[in-house]
Amino acid sequence: MAGHSKWANIQHRKGRQDAARSKLFSKLSKEITVAAKMGDPDPDKNPRLRLAVKEAKSNSVPKDVIDRAIKKSQAGDGDEYEEIRYEGYGPNGVAVIVETMTDNRNRTASTVRSTFSKNGGNLGETGSVGFMFERKGEVIYPVSVGDADTMFEAAIEAGAEDVESSDEGHIIWCADTDLNEVSTALETALGETESTKLVWKPTTTTELGLEDMQKLMKLVDALEDDDDVQRVTTNFEATDEVMAQL
Repeated sequence: MAGHSKWANIQHRKGRQDAARSKLFSKLSKEITVAAKMGDPDPDKNPRLRLAVKEAKSNSVPKDVIDRAIKKSQAGDGDEYEEIRYEGYGPNGVAVIVETMTDNRNRTASTVRSTFSKNGGNLGETGSVGFMFERKGEVIYPVSVGDADTMFEAAIEAGAEDVESSDEGHIIWCADTDLNEVSTALETALGETESTKLVWKPTTTTELGLEDMQKLMKLVDALEDDDDVQRVTTNFEATDEVMAQL
């Protein structure tokens, strides 16, 4: 999320995730199973699985749930999931990217389209809003790890592209293809990350007032409530005052 309110935005999203913990656990487990099925079941030999396990741990997913998700990938009789990305518009033209993992693309497409329509949005063609985002690696550290200069030096040394530091913490950005190497180097220098994942980073943002933010959150909530939806990203920007009223 761009703008000076990005940490408020992130904390707002995290608060909502905490409220839907069991659903979040299910989505993270699905990503682990798919990642393990596509490559090696050993996280040390499978970068995508390693990142999926790390993200699950950062969201307090129990070890036995993680192990069970990996074992499920080796059972050979599990569901075959397909990754599909949908793009569309929310209130006031805000861009929305919906990442899904589904065993029935017709069901998912129908549900996503219906959810956009019922909540004041419009589902677009693939590529209709994607140009407003860049695929990036995102590594987050708490503010206690070090000051801005320390983080910047460590990040550049690790091969990252940029760092955004605030009173709430540090976001380190890198090329999507470098995330595994960069996060590994950072952990060697700074210790365990708070979050490590691939994200869609907005290059263009749309500022929303309170009413449009409320509409957008309703749309995002409805999309995230769908079991097939893994992650929803938007390019909204809002002031701290607006975020505080949500």
